[in-house]
Amino acid sequence: MKELVIASNNPGKIREIREVVRGIELLSLSDIGFTEEIPEPFHTFEENALAKASAIYSATSKNVFADDSGLCINALNGAPGVDSAHYSGKRDDEANLQKALSELKASDDRSAFYKAVICLMWEGEVYYFEGICEGQIIEQKRGERGFGYDPIFIPAGYDETFGELPSDIKNSISHRGKAVRKMVEWLNALEE
Repeated sequence: MKELVIASNNPGKIREIREVVRGIELLSLSDIGFTEEIPEPFHTFEENALAKASAIYSATSKNVFADDSGLCINALNGAPGVDSAHYSGKRDDEANLQKALSELKASDDRSAFYKAVICLMWEGEVYYFEGICEGQIIEQKRGERGFGYDPIFIPAGYDETFGELPSDIKNSISHRGKAVRKMVEWLNALEE
């Protein structure tokens, strides 16, 4: 069985990815004993994903993938975007979400999209996979599922937030689910 490291310690992200990936043994950073903090100093999802994947690959020589993702709100010129995890100045989901809601108060444009970029380092080569999920930002939180901005994001074609939708539905339409499926299709094609 193929072995692949997920360059993340985020339990919500790891759970979502494990629900989508089949036929590949996934290892978390804790599974491989990697405890270093990996900086994400860049201004694009691609650069941050590459920085994380490269750090793990350099330390372990294991096949690895890292994603960088975020919520891009059109009325806020794409913010929080690459800064989604620390939009309020710290890694605090509630503070980040409340800052985004506060900044949107005066706007009629509630359109937004989630974007995920995966950087896969496989046998020393680098590959990228992207997923986007369009939707709207609501005015108040709804739902207890998911993490981050999920309770205020309603994906296009649905009436419920990512915080309300069952995980199987969320994973089938989410930005990360789309990017992961593209990567898995690519990996599966290696065996053909």
